[in-house]
Amino acid sequence: MAVKEKLWSRDWFAALAFAILFAVLAYGVFADSFQSLERYTYDLGVRSRERTPSDRIAIVAIDDDSIRNLGRWPWPRALQAQLIDKLHEGGARVVANTALYLEPESNASAAALQSIASDLEKSPLTQQIPVEIETFGVMLDDNAAKDQRLSGIARSYKDSALAHDYAKLMRGLLTRLQTAAQDGDSADVKLGKALADDKVVLPMIFTLGRPQGRPDAALPDYIRRNALTNIQDRVGARADGEMPLPASAVQIPIEPLGTQALAIGHLNVTPDVDGAVRYEPLVLQYYDEFYPSLSLMLAASALNLKPADIEVRLGEGVVLGGLDIATTPSLRMYTQFYADRDGKPAFPVDSAYDVLSGKLPLARYKDKIVLIGTTAAGTGDSFATPVSASTAPVLTLAHSVSSLLQGDFFTRPDWARWAELGVFVGLLLYLAFVVPRMKATLAALVSLILIVALVGTQIGLMVSHAIWLQLTIAAVFLALGHAFMTVKKFNITERLKQTSDVEGAESNRMLGLAFQGQGQLDMAFEKFRRVQPVDDRLLDLIYNLALDFERKRQFNKAESAYQYIAGFNKEFRDVPQKLSRAKKLSETVILGSSGGGSHPGGTLVLDATQQLEKPMLGRYQVEKELGKGAMGIVYMGKDPKIGRQVAIKTMALSQEFEPDELAGVKERFFREAETAGRLTHPHIVSIYDAGEEHDLAYIAMEFIRGFDLTRHTKANNLLPVDEVLRLMADAADALNYAHANGIVHRDIKPANMMLVETTRSLKLMDFGIARITDSSKTKTGMVLGTPSYMSPEQLAGRRVDGRSDLFSLGVTLYQLLTGALPFQAESMATLMFKIANEPHAPPLALRPDLPAEIDQVIARVLHKDAAQRYANGAELATALRQVLAQLGG
Repeated sequence: MAVKEKLWSRDWFAALAFAILFAVLAYGVFADSFQSLERYTYDLGVRSRERTPSDRIAIVAIDDDSIRNLGRWPWPRALQAQLIDKLHEGGARVVANTALYLEPESNASAAALQSIASDLEKSPLTQQIPVEIETFGVMLDDNAAKDQRLSGIARSYKDSALAHDYAKLMRGLLTRLQTAAQDGDSADVKLGKALADDKVVLPMIFTLGRPQGRPDAALPDYIRRNALTNIQDRVGARADGEMPLPASAVQIPIEPLGTQALAIGHLNVTPDVDGAVRYEPLVLQYYDEFYPSLSLMLAASALNLKPADIEVRLGEGVVLGGLDIATTPSLRMYTQFYADRDGKPAFPVDSAYDVLSGKLPLARYKDKIVLIGTTAAGTGDSFATPVSASTAPVLTLAHSVSSLLQGDFFTRPDWARWAELGVFVGLLLYLAFVVPRMKATLAALVSLILIVALVGTQIGLMVSHAIWLQLTIAAVFLALGHAFMTVKKFNITERLKQTSDVEGAESNRMLGLAFQGQGQLDMAFEKFRRVQPVDDRLLDLIYNLALDFERKRQFNKAESAYQYIAGFNKEFRDVPQKLSRAKKLSETVILGSSGGGSHPGGTLVLDATQQLEKPMLGRYQVEKELGKGAMGIVYMGKDPKIGRQVAIKTMALSQEFEPDELAGVKERFFREAETAGRLTHPHIVSIYDAGEEHDLAYIAMEFIRGFDLTRHTKANNLLPVDEVLRLMADAADALNYAHANGIVHRDIKPANMMLVETTRSLKLMDFGIARITDSSKTKTGMVLGTPSYMSPEQLAGRRVDGRSDLFSLGVTLYQLLTGALPFQAESMATLMFKIANEPHAPPLALRPDLPAEIDQVIARVLHKDAAQRYANGAELATALRQVLAQLGG
């Protein structure tokens, strides 16, 4: 029985290890490759679903035949207007023209005619010659009256076209040229008239991407009237970041056409990672506004609905009339793509040329949703879809509109992830406890049946219920897991292990060298210790690592490295001497070195042949380490000249800031230390001195025998209420004094409040240091500290004053009284949102024995609006002492 249980245990751990490895590969390293399998099965499910497309949709295509007969695309807008007028004449319910009208139509012919007309109007043909003709006729009449021989010539000239018709014909020609030029300029006007029938929907295009700041100008009213205003957030989607895709710019139809359109929707396409189109973004977010897709506006227009009738449920979907459209959290709909039948396209596609030439009866478009778009080669992009390798945008639009009107879209319900996880857990148990106990043939047959069942279930749910469960990766997991467990069952594991050990040793060796090169010495030591077997080459690597620890003054870690070497070879190089010196140095604080010997005000020379002594920071002798902070170490020191004990806080500025920032940071550090050093108050820790030694900046301050208030923030170790009120009133007095001197602390929290053991009085620490640490980054790029105590204005990056410190003091007061923070969340973003927007829980709800007046004090000091808080620390101290007096304190 014991042997059997041991085997079961090994099988379980082997299956679990494989599951973890598979998860890393499938959802990490090779995520795109595994997801491509899911997409392939998804496309198969779409093609397998027998759905009839809506018969209310018709497509008029700008196809190759239309371009051969009517010219290259884009056609003159007058011709496009003629096409739309034909569809109106046929009784189309709504027309969607997918052409983008971003600029007015430029008509070179109209401009040329206008130029000719202008030249003709200014030329002698219309200005001088008519006058000369008339003058010549008068002269000829006068001479004919004097000489009868000229009378015949005068009558012939008067009856000629030159004298009788020239002026009239020239004026007519000029009028016709001007009229033709004006008619050429009115192409946009003609198209606008065709759109004015309140039946045409036009597209616009957004540039996807998160915008910065605010838009340069508001969108025109004819665009904004299409914005969706019925926005519902029932599941906290805004707080969770589940919003529509953001857009930073937009290209819209020109005003003469946009103002005449029935509606305008975006025509953005969001292909999958493989370039195929599977879903439709029904809504996009442009700054603070939400705009629908062209397909959504077409469906709404066909149902006589306006943008205000469309309800957007953030994170869930869209409600169109009585139809609830479930989407992804970013409001993208999984479109049903309809397969061709009997060699015919899913939707009727007519040639635009046949419509314009009268070859087709216009009555075929009565009450239809007509989509106009290009399908000819070279006239636009085409996209792969689950049913075709190349689909024109107008056909993709037809699939989306039909999916909306008939409710044929696919959904992925909230429980889908849990169901998929349950399948994985079930398969893991099957691999761990069933496969090892079955005969090979039977196990293979059962696993094959399960694989077919998983893929069949995925496709079956899509076909029957339009539900998408991702089970293909689970089927792959089962296939690979079965192979893995079978190989293990036939004892090939041992041979693989031998190869794995060699590869693992070399991998750990290379990783250790990589970490050492990056300065991550602890990680490098960890990897080196995993290398087996240990040889002189490995010991040499660890020896060099120990030297790196020494260079970083981490002598205790250098000692550990030397001890590891000595454990395998005590006589390796000079390890006995190195180990002895590292042990001594690890017991002494070593801060730096100089080229000469030790001297007053200097630091200890790092020379193992000299006698060790206590190091110096400036004029202070370092006694021992008190603790570590976020940016350095705190030591207990002594001023030898006057025998005063001090606390010395060090900050390795050169390690925390970039070289180009270091000079400015140092200047600000000493300026802040000087400013804080002028503060003299019984409840503020006094600063005596500040300086720089090697690569360390330090501040010498009053040494306090006590502890910070962090230990009293837990519910099982709270201070008495009257003591908390007294301490916080003293802290408010100290802040009032600092604010009056122009200093804002910026980092009020229990860790910066020292409780003196002997007097039980309070001391505030680190004035001025917060301004330095605010700009510091750790090596992982995270800002030091926590926002739990920050005010809303501080989190927003706005200019802060003393009222920000009072907010932080209010958070501390709340925590010391209740043992809990007023604002708590699982993520940094949610915590910051709560601090800036949501009210805190009343302290009496957590601790009913608190005086009722304290609720009012905390409510005021934690007000989101700084103007509504206490004006200064003195007011807050007075309020706290009034509550304390009512308690009899």
